[in-house]
Amino acid sequence: MEKNITVIKGDGIGPEVVNEAIKVLDAVAKKYHHTFHYTDILMGGCSIDAYGVPLTDEAIATAQSGDAVLLGSIGGNTTTSPWYKLPPDHRPEAGLLKIRKALGLFANLRPAYLYPELAEACPLKESTSAKGFDMVIVRELTGGLYFGEHTTKEINGELVAHDNLVYSESEIRRIAKRGFEIAMKRRKKVTSVDKANVLDSSRLWRKVVSEVAQDYPEVEVENMLVDNAAMQLVKDPAQFDVVLTENMFGDILSDEASMVTGSIGMLASASLRADSFGMYEPSGGSAPDIAGKNIANPIAQILSAAMMLRYSFNMDDEADAIEAAIKQVIAEGYRTFDIYKEGNHKVSTSEMGDLIVNRL
Repeated sequence: MEKNITVIKGDGIGPEVVNEAIKVLDAVAKKYHHTFHYTDILMGGCSIDAYGVPLTDEAIATAQSGDAVLLGSIGGNTTTSPWYKLPPDHRPEAGLLKIRKALGLFANLRPAYLYPELAEACPLKESTSAKGFDMVIVRELTGGLYFGEHTTKEINGELVAHDNLVYSESEIRRIAKRGFEIAMKRRKKVTSVDKANVLDSSRLWRKVVSEVAQDYPEVEVENMLVDNAAMQLVKDPAQFDVVLTENMFGDILSDEASMVTGSIGMLASASLRADSFGMYEPSGGSAPDIAGKNIANPIAQILSAAMMLRYSFNMDDEADAIEAAIKQVIAEGYRTFDIYKEGNHKVSTSEMGDLIVNRL
């Protein structure tokens, strides 16, 4: 099979970990007789430096012409980087919002899985981490507060900021259907997270999710307020299977879920549209403080590449092989510095990539 992959290496540690993911993809292509073509585009701070904007129209067109996008992290130090002295619509993260909208990527999937060998790295108490957890957060990605109207005006002598949170029935219905479809392939439980005791948008969210649930009678459904969900994620994460929620709540909860695994460097994500096209990126940031040191954990980026094979290319065996190789490397005690404990084998970014390739 022949596939065209648009590659955005991004900023900070992005190029380092993307290179390891490509190394693994090339090994998979060789083993399973595929051909992957890579086309690089710029997004984020590197695009600002080169073109003055975080994402060009030409880069979007290139991404649209491919079969999937493999994305590294973007952005820099928000305190010291000159990128963050620019207007908000010219900062690195504006490119990410723009490409999601342009590509129609409305569904973000963030798995959060605690490897048994890494249970001690989990910041939760041992009685909680010992139960393990395996969840997927399904987040609506192109609506809500992030894409509403934003204004700051002077009224009666003081500045007043206004952010508009808007959701339509159709936007909620399509993400709810995706969440229930994923639940049908897992443990058949959906926890829909909202703030229906306060927000009209959440009351509509709850109504539409309830309607969609009627089409999936095998799936257990529960509604949970977002503040309770945040508490339950650290109290008893094992209770969750599929967490379905809107854009801002999903942004916050997915980062919380990723950290209770012990390291945000372990977790992949996928952003999908209605067809097989998707954009795949690690859940963590660009970590500019460790960029260029060859110590970043590439596993999240490599797992993102495995998600690309599974969801966009329908290559389940190949994705399984990557995930099994990662589990083997972890079971053998190899660790990058973020998950290293005394008695493990500490390895660099590139060494971790080589170990995974050798176990495919």
